Amino acid sequence: MIYYLGQWLSEFWGPARLFQSYGVLIVVALYLGFFFVWKFLPKFYKFLPSDRGREFTLTAEAAKGKPTGSGVVFITMFVVLCLILIPMNLQQGGVLVLTWLMMLTGYLDDRSQKGWGEYRKAVLDFILSVAAASLLAYTIGKESPDGKIYFWLPFVKNPLAVPVWLYIVITTILLWVSVNTTNCTDGVDGLSSSLVLLSLIVMGVILYAILGHVEIANYLRIPHLEKGASWAVMTFCLVGVLMGYLWRNAFPSQVLMGDAGSRAMGFYMGICVMITGNPFIFLATSSIIFINGGMGLLKVALKRFLHITIFKNVRFPLHDHMRKNRGWSPTQVLVKFIILQLLISVAVLGLFLKIR
Repeated sequence: MIYYLGQWLSEFWGPARLFQSYGVLIVVALYLGFFFVWKFLPKFYKFLPSDRGREFTLTAEAAKGKPTGSGVVFITMFVVLCLILIPMNLQQGGVLVLTWLMMLTGYLDDRSQKGWGEYRKAVLDFILSVAAASLLAYTIGKESPDGKIYFWLPFVKNPLAVPVWLYIVITTILLWVSVNTTNCTDGVDGLSSSLVLLSLIVMGVILYAILGHVEIANYLRIPHLEKGASWAVMTFCLVGVLMGYLWRNAFPSQVLMGDAGSRAMGFYMGICVMITGNPFIFLATSSIIFINGGMGLLKVALKRFLHITIFKNVRFPLHDHMRKNRGWSPTQVLVKFIILQLLISVAVLGLFLKIR
């Protein structure tokens, strides 16, 4: 809306053309997202459900009774701001709708007295992930000159064509993993949101300065993403609202995002990874999230379905192990996990972008 308004106003007032600059829109999205969540989130505390505490987690008692499910507020603000700031196409509009629906499933679980069963949530995750995968497959194929979907992969010189069915399978799996590992990482004040914040900043830079820049993409022999800058505006809008939430969630927290926030953030991160055309970018953005939460999911799945026990002496999520067995404080967990993710991000991106 603002993009087109700037186009119209520029005929009467020259500086209005700045609203057609994606660089300017990124700054506006970042600051508006932060301001609105920082300013208005506390006004919703009394309407939010109270945290019930989580079984088997070290922070259950500390979190119990705090307002939770605040993702319903900041994800909704994110969606509204994106609709105002960005010239939407079918792909981006559909992703926003599906992200909001993923948030809604988490919020309904947050406010449920008994909580939804894990199988019920798994089915909903699967449905929304398949819907998103199908949307991406359709829109990417439609925009492709030859109607095919391509991946650019590490250590491979030329992009590889991917069958639609395989693309949908890979995308569905990655989205499901991203949603659930992000959800499992939400256990220490500020941890999940800080790691996702770091991931989104890395992703925003990739979308805007690398994939969205014709000359840089060509230099690195990476397919140029025409809507990369537009996706970067959306991504930095989510960075802004997360900053506003993190202001209230930093240890000791005033409010929790609940499944409403963590599930939506994981979903959007997975979408961004697939938009880049390289599913392995997930390693650069979410390695610590995957290790922290994903290994616990793998441990439970192997034990439950195959009766195989792994990591017998390791407690998951890993942040609980570091606090219980290593004696780390919440601040140590947060800072050290962020440092590890930064080191991994730099190394992985360096390998992926230069060694091809």
